[in-house]
Amino acid sequence: MDSFSVISASPEQTDRIGALVAQRLTPGDAVLLNGDLAAGKTRLVKAVVAALGSTDLVTSPTFALAQFYRADRATILHIDTYRLSGVEEYRDLALEDYAADAITLIEWGSAVESEFPAHLSIRFESLGGSERQLTFSSPVERWTAIFPELQKDLS
Repeated sequence: MDSFSVISASPEQTDRIGALVAQRLTPGDAVLLNGDLAAGKTRLVKAVVAALGSTDLVTSPTFALAQFYRADRATILHIDTYRLSGVEEYRDLALEDYAADAITLIEWGSAVESEFPAHLSIRFESLGGSERQLTFSSPVERWTAIFPELQKDLS
């Protein structure tokens, strides 16, 4: 299984999804989040950061481009590539050394997908109101091997 989808009917369900994803994250992991504005990407990041034990305030780094949060298991690197023109501009930020040891969460992650070949991707699609379809995919076995278990937990 290289992808699956789940429905989140509420922001609270998105929080639960984020917490379940957080249980499987380890330093060096990258999660690429994609979807329309206000689709729930930052909400999911907040849930992941909280589930990893951080009490830091999480805000969208649209203008700062990147923020770091302290957590029990690892530093969390939160990146927003919405304003970047492409991979070269991302490389200019010199975040790759941090990403190697952090859990990296990237909003608008498709812009830098080539920099994270072993990523987990979560695409958000608004279904109206607060309902969202979240589609999980990955090009690597590290993630696809746990998709059946993750899908079961998210159901």
